[in-house]
Amino acid sequence: MRVLKLLASLVALASASPAPGLSRNSEQWVEKRQAASAAYKAHTIDMPIDHFPSNPRYKPHPKGTFKQRYFFDSSYYKPGGPVFLYIGGETSGESRFSNLQTGIIQILMEAFNGLGVILENRYYGESYPFNTSTTDDLLYLTTEQTIADNEYFAKHATFPGVNGTLNAPQTPWVMYGGSLAGAQTAFTMKMYNKLFAGGIGSSATTQALLSYPYWYDPIIKYGPSDCVARIIGIVDKMDELIKKKNTKAIQKFKELFGLGDLKDIRDFAMTIAFPIGGPMNYPTNTWQELNWDFPRHGSEDFYDFCGNVTNLDAPEDIKSVDYALAKYTDGEPWTGLGGYTDYVKKTLIPQCESGRIDSTDPGCFGTQNKTYYADPTNGGARSYLYSTCSEQGAYQVAKAHGPSMISRVLQISYTQQWCTWAFPPGSHNTLPRTPELSQYNKYGGWNIQAPRLALIDGDADVWLDLCYHSNLAPSPRYSTDEHPSYLIAGGGHHWDSAGIKNVSAEPGYIKEAHLWQIRTVKKWVEGWGK
Repeated sequence: MRVLKLLASLVALASASPAPGLSRNSEQWVEKRQAASAAYKAHTIDMPIDHFPSNPRYKPHPKGTFKQRYFFDSSYYKPGGPVFLYIGGETSGESRFSNLQTGIIQILMEAFNGLGVILENRYYGESYPFNTSTTDDLLYLTTEQTIADNEYFAKHATFPGVNGTLNAPQTPWVMYGGSLAGAQTAFTMKMYNKLFAGGIGSSATTQALLSYPYWYDPIIKYGPSDCVARIIGIVDKMDELIKKKNTKAIQKFKELFGLGDLKDIRDFAMTIAFPIGGPMNYPTNTWQELNWDFPRHGSEDFYDFCGNVTNLDAPEDIKSVDYALAKYTDGEPWTGLGGYTDYVKKTLIPQCESGRIDSTDPGCFGTQNKTYYADPTNGGARSYLYSTCSEQGAYQVAKAHGPSMISRVLQISYTQQWCTWAFPPGSHNTLPRTPELSQYNKYGGWNIQAPRLALIDGDADVWLDLCYHSNLAPSPRYSTDEHPSYLIAGGGHHWDSAGIKNVSAEPGYIKEAHLWQIRTVKKWVEGWGK
């Protein structure tokens, strides 16, 4: 099964999206990525594999180091300026280059004559401690090891071609991270506060929950209402057929999407949820990939999908599909089903080039091949799955009650099976039966606070309820000078990370967020060392 987007990517706009009309495999897109990769030279630091040689959790305590990559931009730097550290998160360092070029780090570098640097996360990009990612190899991919990398890097990093030593704490260092990297920023500020002048956690997913049905709430609340209503209605009818065990109707339903060969009903339910955001992975952009700076960042695939579902002028052969299952629902049509199936058949089915719909072949939709998951080859998808299974959780599931945009067959056990298959017990490392959330939540969860830690979220973000401004937070959220916070009305997943190299020309709600960040950082930098 092809995993192009990781929710995380707490997945997170991990890379710029192709321009309209360019597929990710087109020559033009490859050339664009190669050009971006050449923008900054990769440097490496010898990073300890194990920062905690006395902690029994990390036996047998390898004493070696690995080459951890970083990239920096000194074009704005003037002697005495601060260092702005962008935490790479769950993707390659190259995927974050836009943040040095036109995004938040560029904004701060220009404002404060600073140097910007991207640190690639351990077990991502080319920063792997081992040649493989077996269960034992992944023992050192934990939150506490990752944030210890940030501390070590700030103390020991070198910047060839830049005069002088810029290590912390002698030089003020300010961190920034979005999504999972935002949480790592917050956790670093919690544990190594005296080393850093400040840190900004954007859409920082600081709270770990086992199940996360709330991912779909912002879509239901803010998405095109007729599209949302149609999807909810179709899902309700589908789940009623499943409840009644009407295998004949269910098979016909699957065939309308071109997915009749999918044996596991959960694989089918996840596949038709891809345009919305399926559990853990999806091959088209979703609500999460919307961005204020479109088309340079983000994608409008979600609106294209909704446009299909709500199209009143669709050809008759598409509209007639709304009635294909009406006899199973007392003559009531499945409004929008024709547009829904048409979109899936046009955008998803062609990606399964082998035609083996129920397989784990590239682009196909089956997930029940146990040996597929156990492949220990290094890769970002495997690293992200491991972190999800070991500490972070946030399994996307349907709510037990109320409206749902995904089928209720999608529950914890569906994601957990991939964890079990992917990471069998090793000689030194065995995953818990479900993620050990305490290893993540021990830093504070929703209530994390630290001196000089700022937290900024968007209220339309699918990951909002794992962040500081969560609707589930136990106390009201408000900002103070000591613990600054900001909620972008209508904002999505770390939307403040994007920029256009001219803050004054940005949309008002983004401009004001960036000006707030500049004011906040100004206080930190000017007060550092005093």
